[in-house]
Amino acid sequence: METRFNSLHFLNAQAEYTAASLVLLGCPFDGTSSYQPGSRFAPNAIREASWALESYSPKLNRDLSEINFCDLGDLELPFGNTQRALALIEQTIDHLLNEHKVPITLGGEHLISLPIIKAVKKYYPELMVIHLDAHADLRDEYLGEQLSHGTVMRRVLEFVEGSHLIQIGIRSGTREEFLLARKIGCQYKAWPSDLEIIKQKINGHPIYLSLDLDILDPAVLPDTGTPEPGGLTFDQVIEILSTFQAAEVVGMDVVELLPQPPHQVSSIVAAKIIREALLLYFSSSSP
Repeated sequence: METRFNSLHFLNAQAEYTAASLVLLGCPFDGTSSYQPGSRFAPNAIREASWALESYSPKLNRDLSEINFCDLGDLELPFGNTQRALALIEQTIDHLLNEHKVPITLGGEHLISLPIIKAVKKYYPELMVIHLDAHADLRDEYLGEQLSHGTVMRRVLEFVEGSHLIQIGIRSGTREEFLLARKIGCQYKAWPSDLEIIKQKINGHPIYLSLDLDILDPAVLPDTGTPEPGGLTFDQVIEILSTFQAAEVVGMDVVELLPQPPHQVSSIVAAKIIREALLLYFSSSSP
């Protein structure tokens, strides 16, 4: 009898690091969460939930077995030291990019996107950032802090030009945030006409996708740090992601899951979104 052992990793992410061009990494940080903390437990909740799924997507007619990818596990981040945690994330992503890996990062809160995008921008100067979210995250400061999950895209605008930021699904923010968004023209609806405009705007640019799970309606994914009614369905989010399948996706994060045992419905939704994204962007087969 053959004895087999399973370690905690995302479904089918079993390639050796040296052979994988695509790597998953958990960043369990929620140090600035302002409503409900706990997203630091999300990476492993997503990994566990992924095993409730099949590796095959009938919608895409693709299978995770077609992708050579690995799961590095979680970064060990210092609790209570935001600056140090962000620095460690940036150094790690820089190392992965230097070794020609594409990072897929599991949050954690949305602030983890800042050091990741900063590292990716060094390697891809013409980078465009696609931000899927319920919240604009364009505040200059939140609760007296400039480094916050509510300010992350404002900080990104300090090194990514406004024309290279695209926000989709935004339905919450301050008056000042929406004034800034209108000034730089970064916000779009999830309508087919808007998605077509976005495809034309990308026009060969490498893209980084940052997906805050609260873009989904709370009826679809209730377990997130700051739920916001009036959101999208699962199929709408997949349709948005499909818009970019012909683009060069050089990195992605999925953030702000707040796992709630025992049901783990939201964790399964998050895991399925990640599975579909991997198959859309990194599978070699045609749908």
